Amino acid sequence: MPELDTADTGASRRLDELLVQVATGDRQAFESVYQLASGRLFAICLHVLRDRGDAEDVLQDAFVTVWHKAAQFDRAKASAMTWLSMLARNRAIDRLRAAPPRALDDLSVAEEIPDFAPQPAQAAEHASDRERLDDCLDTLEPRRRSLIRLAFLDGASYEELARRIGAPLGSVKSWIRRGLGQLRVCLER
Repeated sequence: MPELDTADTGASRRLDELLVQVATGDRQAFESVYQLASGRLFAICLHVLRDRGDAEDVLQDAFVTVWHKAAQFDRAKASAMTWLSMLARNRAIDRLRAAPPRALDDLSVAEEIPDFAPQPAQAAEHASDRERLDDCLDTLEPRRRSLIRLAFLDGASYEELARRIGAPLGSVKSWIRRGLGQLRVCLER
């Protein structure tokens, strides 16, 4: 089964339905969720952690959590891909915080680091996607836009954001959730 294209609302709804089925213990649905979402979730983990091995471990942890907590998914609050992405991102941030700082004493290690730079066609597609995302972000109220950028593009946690702006944690989460809902509507057009 191919990886999920979030621009396809039919595929997005299918993933929502599959996640609801996972909550009932449906292993086949769980396998389908993995096939559809694992590539995107792995990319999120790798972006946060910058280490392939750690990203693979966190992805596995995230899917164990999906199996155990799928009943907590509420399609009225977010799409399945949004819920899965947040779960994977939060797991990756937790792993990053728990790890001791690494020192690069030997620069020969740099030769072993794989190049994940996109090919020219991918770069053009990503630029188009980025432009569309930026256009949709510009439609949001400034506070929501800023919080979403800080949380998802800079990797700030909700707790950090609440401290930075001096607002209650619940309010920050609510503002971000509403902003993500508005973004989803804009991107699905």
